[in-house]
Amino acid sequence: MAGTTPAASSRSDAVRNRRLLLDAAAELFAERGVEVSIGEIAQRAGVGKGTVFRHFAAKDELLAAIMLGILGRLADTGDELLADGDPGPALRRFMTVCVETFVGDRAFCETVGRPSLQHAEVREAIHRLCEVAERLTARARQAGAVRPGITGIDVVLLVSGVQHTAEPLLAAEPEAWRRYLELAIDGITVDTGRELPHPPPSSLRLD
Repeated sequence: MAGTTPAASSRSDAVRNRRLLLDAAAELFAERGVEVSIGEIAQRAGVGKGTVFRHFAAKDELLAAIMLGILGRLADTGDELLADGDPGPALRRFMTVCVETFVGDRAFCETVGRPSLQHAEVREAIHRLCEVAERLTARARQAGAVRPGITGIDVVLLVSGVQHTAEPLLAAEPEAWRRYLELAIDGITVDTGRELPHPPPSSLRLD
């Protein structure tokens, strides 16, 4: 059997190092937020700082890669929930998974406002998440499970708002977000008969 060529071995090492870096960065960003240094990421991954910069020219590129993974997983979850036969619980589950992800990852909401958002792939991933949320919300509207006029962008903004509301409490009360998520869900599901005072946003502004 022919042995592994040097080029193939080098490619294998590069793939392995990239995976180690992404895993280490995801863990550290989730634990401590975006101020984690490249040196700390390299140390946890077991590689040199030079290896980090061979894969990611700047920390924002590394943050963007982490964001893409999180956004992709959330959108995939939404796609799976579209097959659920009961639209109301499916939307509730989607909102719960989103908030649970946000509160478990300190860096995620910090990252949204950073230059990493200028990456075309990140912007596209956010748009995909909004589209999935809209499909889930439209099904719930048609089933009468949410108030008329509630949109997918409303849902995306609300789950982000729940994380921001609960964030000061999470160190002492890590499950506090569930209270505010339930309040948000009540707000979109309990039909008071009153129209909301402002129309829904037509798109999620990313600038």
